[in-house]
Amino acid sequence: MTPERLSDADAAARAIFERTGGEVRLALPLGLGKPVTLVNALVRYACEHPETRLTIFTALTLEVPATKSDVEKRFLEPASDRLFGAYPQILYADLMRRGRLPANIEVTEFFLLAGRWLGVETMQQSYVSANYTHARDVLIESDPNVLVQLVPEREGRFSLSCNTDISTDLFDMRRAGKIDFMAVAEIGPELPFLDGAGAILDAGEFAMVLEPEEPFELFSAVKRPVDDAAQAIGLHVSRLVADGGTLQIGIGAIGDAVAHALRLRHRGEAQAIQAECPFPVSEDPGGSFKTGLYAVTEMFVGGLLTLYEEGVLRREVDGKVVHAGFFVDTRDFYRRLREMPEAKREKIAMMPVSFTNQLYGDEAAKRAARVKARFVNGAMKVSLLGDVMSDTVANGQVVSGVGGQFNFVEQAFALDDALSVITLPATRRSGGKLESNVCWTLDSVTVPRHMRDAVVTEYGIARLRGLSDAEVIARMIEIADSRFQDELLRKAKAAGKLPESYTIPQTARQNLPDTVRQWLVPHRDRLPAFPFGTDFDEIEQVLLPALERLGDLAPSLRGKLLLLAASVTQPAHPQEDAAMARMGYGTGGGLTARALRGALRLVAAEARGRD
Repeated sequence: MTPERLSDADAAARAIFERTGGEVRLALPLGLGKPVTLVNALVRYACEHPETRLTIFTALTLEVPATKSDVEKRFLEPASDRLFGAYPQILYADLMRRGRLPANIEVTEFFLLAGRWLGVETMQQSYVSANYTHARDVLIESDPNVLVQLVPEREGRFSLSCNTDISTDLFDMRRAGKIDFMAVAEIGPELPFLDGAGAILDAGEFAMVLEPEEPFELFSAVKRPVDDAAQAIGLHVSRLVADGGTLQIGIGAIGDAVAHALRLRHRGEAQAIQAECPFPVSEDPGGSFKTGLYAVTEMFVGGLLTLYEEGVLRREVDGKVVHAGFFVDTRDFYRRLREMPEAKREKIAMMPVSFTNQLYGDEAAKRAARVKARFVNGAMKVSLLGDVMSDTVANGQVVSGVGGQFNFVEQAFALDDALSVITLPATRRSGGKLESNVCWTLDSVTVPRHMRDAVVTEYGIARLRGLSDAEVIARMIEIADSRFQDELLRKAKAAGKLPESYTIPQTARQNLPDTVRQWLVPHRDRLPAFPFGTDFDEIEQVLLPALERLGDLAPSLRGKLLLLAASVTQPAHPQEDAAMARMGYGTGGGLTARALRGALRLVAAEARGRD
């Protein structure tokens, strides 16, 4: 069957509603695979025809961030297209945020763009909590009758590219007669054409193909700077990775830090840094990767791509070096995949998460392949008893979702010689107040304590599997920030969970940011803030730490006074005039401008102190 080809999205949307009798139950890929032109046309049609019904099941709706303050607006808006790509607003998301989603449209997501949907009642109420491997079954229970996806085309065939995660299984099940749906493709010429089991589809799989006259630019996930805490965590985690083993890491600054530390280790440049580690980390730093690693990961991130390009990832499984379920990254990442020589790109296979995230199905082969596996995932908080909080805050508001984290923790316990590594900075600032991320108890639990394994902060590694509660508590206190250790110790002893005779070792009593900073400063040339590049220009990179300092201090009166005082008493930042001009502030300005100037000067003073 030859699919109908159209260039008019509204005509395609009208045809879809007509073919489904006015009720569309839409399977929509998470993240990058959303065909935004077509999806927006479907939403518009449903808005204009209230007698129809549109039900959307998806996850990770990508959006260019809305600015919440004048400072954010000044920083982001001039650079928005460069940083995020000229990515269109997704209409259903805009309607939900404005409280204008009509009654005949329903949107359900199982994973949210981190922090972006807090306080949006419609999304918070319709969110479905599900492990990534179970999301497919939740979707199938809603009996989808339409699947739409953004795909690249080559010689009349299509690649599921960035989203084999659930789509591959759905097409397989349709061929087996287990489900039925109409598939519609929107052509995304910027997507790399990638192979994998079931990732390449013939044209006959689609009823319609939309080829817009003006394709939209892909979303670019902006890389955040890798701070000292993340660099230290990356260096610690790199000790845990065994040559000839298996690797999974996630997106974000800590994921970048882990990948960069592994690159330094392979180059022989990490050993000198590791030798000066001020924390009692007993694991061997390791050497270059002679056999190399194999990656099996739900998310294919830029750090993994770099490790592949540099030869760290080279252990093959069924002729592949990387098996991954989806990706969302930078434009540079997409370009590198598109331009990679065919023979090299063929070593990367896009797979369903039913393959990457679990052992069920061809279990013997997966066990043989996933030797010495290290599954590295981030968390928001960890309790002294080893509970992990990654997705939901105290009042039940969902920050992101479970995603595949529990899947990989479960794999770590099911495989021989595997390790689940949970990473997190030891502290955070909330409302201007410093808080410990290592806590006595948690408000919510993503991974329960009976699956505690390894936890890594900037202050070291806590190996927890198989230990008693008292041993676990002691090890967690010893990687907590020293400013919070005594209170954590008091609570544990008051609960009768630690013997009165236990004292915190002196080797753990200097768990402070300055200790980390003094360790890493001499090696700053090997530990850049953006180890894999950035779309921020030079002045924006100057502004980033100052804006972070402003965000930390401005919420409190004491912080405001500190910023204003610094704007008068501290010497000017070397690039202060250019930074203030980039933000649209003149030599004067109001209190916000003065506070930013103070933040720039505090950052400069800190840099002078390091020098």
